[in-house]
Parts: sequence; structure tokens; C-alpha cells
Amino acid sequence: MTTQDTSGMFAEERREQILALLEREKRVLAKDLAEKFQISIDSIRRDLTLMHEQGLLRKTHGGAIASTKVRQQPPPLEMRYGEGSPQGNAVAKLAVSYLRPNDTVFIGSGSLAYVLLKHLPDGLPLTVVTNSIRVADALRERDGIETYLIGGRVKRSGNITDVIANEFIRQFKFDIGFVTGGGVSDEGVFVSTPEVAAFGRAVIAASRRAIGMTTHRSLGNDGFAKTGGIEGLDLLVTDWDADPDAIERIRALGVKVVVAQAEEYERE
Repeated sequence: MTTQDTSGMFAEERREQILALLEREKRVLAKDLAEKFQISIDSIRRDLTLMHEQGLLRKTHGGAIASTKVRQQPPPLEMRYGEGSPQGNAVAKLAVSYLRPNDTVFIGSGSLAYVLLKHLPDGLPLTVVTNSIRVADALRERDGIETYLIGGRVKRSGNITDVIANEFIRQFKFDIGFVTGGGVSDEGVFVSTPEVAAFGRAVIAASRRAIGMTTHRSLGNDGFAKTGGIEGLDLLVTDWDADPDAIERIRALGVKVVVAQAEEYERE
């Protein structure tokens, strides 16, 4: 039987519109939906619960995020190596605040790792090891930064993650290894392929301190290939839009989570 609510819209039609909003915005808030559809927030919560149970979205504290497939395709290169979102920039800016002069650092090939480069303080002496030709190229003329590029087969993206790279990384020890993934949750850090996951595990093992970076778009998501348990991180940096429930599940496992605020980035 088809049901209709007090707004004059059939419930099924409303849920279709919610999915369309999620497709565009990737995240919705229950209070905003209640106002938009002119129904009670309890009715919206029932909608979100039902759609969560059907696998159409993921219900979060105060709203919902788009349901993600287990295996995500990497974003186009122009997006992966762009300027980054306000949230991504805030995460990167907070993450680099943990660097100290003369640290040896691993910076990988993810979009957040690339955004991190522009927030490295001028004149801060560092030794950087990377598996990304783009990262190495961006750093090669930076004063005070000595850059090492991991060897191995170069993918079309300019990244190097094969078995040779995996063995290569074992020759190093890092003060800090920055870790990113397409999904980060209490289940672990997830990437697109087993090869990349194996490389990520080698980076974490070589790092005295592993610092995870993720925006709200990836936090709480699982994925196809697991780099390791979330407990392998010493610290996780995320942004102000992150789901509080996802943060608390990670903190319950003993991982420190710090949240970058919008005003911290805007002061730059």
C-alpha cells in the first residue's frame, strides 16, 4: 500500500528526492529535510532508518551520508591533485602542525597528501620520502626539503606501489608517516587494491608515528582492501563535518582523534 504524508507528497516520492539530494550533496541533515518537506523530524528519521536498512544510504548522527560501494574508483587526476576542499585543507593544515624540524616523513599519493604540501611551513627542514612522482616534483625545488622517490613500476597516475616499492620502503624509518585511504572507520583504513594496501602496511610498520588524515566524506566508510586496523594509527585528523558517532567508535578503540575546525583554515 502506498502511503501519503501531510505534506501532500507520497513517502516513496519523498525518499526518492532524499536519494537525489544525497547524490548531489553526499550528506543530508534530518532537520533540513524536515523543513524542506514540511513534516516532523521523527518522520524523516523513520525514512532514514528504513533507507539505511535497505542499503540505500548510511544513517549518521543527525542525518545521513551517501551509501558507498565496497570498491570505489579513484577520483579523476584533476580532482585528486587539485586545490582540495575547505575541509581537506583544514585537515592538512592541522596534520602538518605535528611536524618538527629535521623530521623524516613519508607523504603518499592520495589527494589529501597532495593538499598537505602547500601547508608545509616555509623553511622547515625535512627529509621526505614519497611514492608519488607528482609529490616529488612539487617538492624538488623547496628549500630545506630533501626528497627521496621510492622505486618501482610507475602507474599512469604517477604513483608507485608494486612489490619493488614495498621492499624499497622497508629500507627506511620515518618519524611520521602520513596515512590516507578511501575509507576510514573503526574497522580500519581501506584503499582500492590489495597492492596499495600492502604498501600502506609497510609504511605504517616503518613509521614511529602514523598519522591518519581523512575528511568527513571518507570517515565511517569501509572499502575493498584493508591497509590495517585503525589501532595502527597513533592519531587521526578529520574535519568539523565528520560524523560524531564514527569518531566515537574510533576513540573507543584507543585512537586519538583530533577535529580540524573551519576557522583554523580560514585564518590562513
